[in-house]
Amino acid sequence: MASVWVATAIFLITFAAIMTDWVHHTIAAWIGAVATVAAGVLMGFYSQRQALIAIDFNTLGLLLGMMLLMAMLGKTGVFEYLAIQAARRAAGSPWRLLVLLGGLTTIVSMFLNNLTVIILIAPVTLLVADRLRINPLPLLIGEAMLSNIGGTATLIGDPPNTMIGSAAGLTFNHFLCVLLPIVVAAYLPTLWTIRWLFAEEFRQRSSQLEALGAVRPADSITDAPTLKKLLLVVGLVLGLFVLQGSVSLAPWYIAFLGVGLAMIWVRPNPEEMLKEIEWSTLLFFTCLFVIVGGLEAAGVMKLVAGMLKDFTGSHILLTAVLLIWVAALLSAIVDNIPFVVALIPILKSLGAEGLSVEPLWWALALGAGFGGNGTPIGASPNMLTMALSKRAGQPITFRTWVRCGIPVTIVSCAVGTLVFLLIFGVLRR
Repeated sequence: MASVWVATAIFLITFAAIMTDWVHHTIAAWIGAVATVAAGVLMGFYSQRQALIAIDFNTLGLLLGMMLLMAMLGKTGVFEYLAIQAARRAAGSPWRLLVLLGGLTTIVSMFLNNLTVIILIAPVTLLVADRLRINPLPLLIGEAMLSNIGGTATLIGDPPNTMIGSAAGLTFNHFLCVLLPIVVAAYLPTLWTIRWLFAEEFRQRSSQLEALGAVRPADSITDAPTLKKLLLVVGLVLGLFVLQGSVSLAPWYIAFLGVGLAMIWVRPNPEEMLKEIEWSTLLFFTCLFVIVGGLEAAGVMKLVAGMLKDFTGSHILLTAVLLIWVAALLSAIVDNIPFVVALIPILKSLGAEGLSVEPLWWALALGAGFGGNGTPIGASPNMLTMALSKRAGQPITFRTWVRCGIPVTIVSCAVGTLVFLLIFGVLRR
């Protein structure tokens, strides 16, 4: 029992340091991981080998591979091309710009990892905002949140979904049938909530359209031959993601395969590519996996599984609804990837006891996906957006994000719960 208290205390202290910005979140997670392993070795509940096993290298490899691909793509000028086109169509309206880029973000996030989508969309947004002289923060926050909403719809849209699908044996089509209707229903309420929260910013209009009109979008493409090659590689990677079940390739390998093909074909400068990688984000994920692995090894997850089993009984639907909100709350304060990693063995153990846990898997995916919007550390696109905004000289504060994230999470989860009940409580009687 002492190991439970120690592992929990380290986790809570680490989380408090992350929440208060007392130190950089990567430093806090690093110290927390070191402390977890040290306590585990001294008390005999968590070894160095177990810590390495706890790290989800599939997720980290996928993120690294897609970051490298996007770094190469960014050198071609394609992001500036998209920025100019979007700025023209928005006609100087920040709200129309969010509708355009946010809608694109939501749709693409269904078929491409949502972190990758932010890597694609955020540079476009920053360039548009710079050209139009408008505040990019509402646009960046809105796009990150809509990417989390859209990514919830499919097996490959959000890393937690990939892990849940693997653990529960759920296919791409299963996700489309159950979660896509929920995402469609939650999209407009989420979008309008964002508009209400940033009403003043969205009422402004840019006065820079004349200067923008003199710019030809095609002139922004600096390397058309390389762009064509990279678009073919990206298309191949996306195709392999869709056919993942048939080709039996892990997501990280598909991403690495794409990077390898691009390197052979394009011959980029590796040192320049590596400078574009968000290493702090990858290290943060790594340390969180180690900390959550310590919680599981200490028996914390086993205790939670026992309490959940005692409560569940025959009330599967009620438990699923509660899980949506609990998952949303915890995903807001603990990144939804390690949170889902922690919950998967709990749900699997309930299934092994003979309980019908399919609604719980969907509730976990829904709560983790929508709840990730609550805070900057709730989902990987959020943290990446924060990092990109800081790099661009327009840093998003923790307080600003939470002010928007909590209402968005409440609205999307409320709509999601109603549709969830309709699907499992009425249609499946």
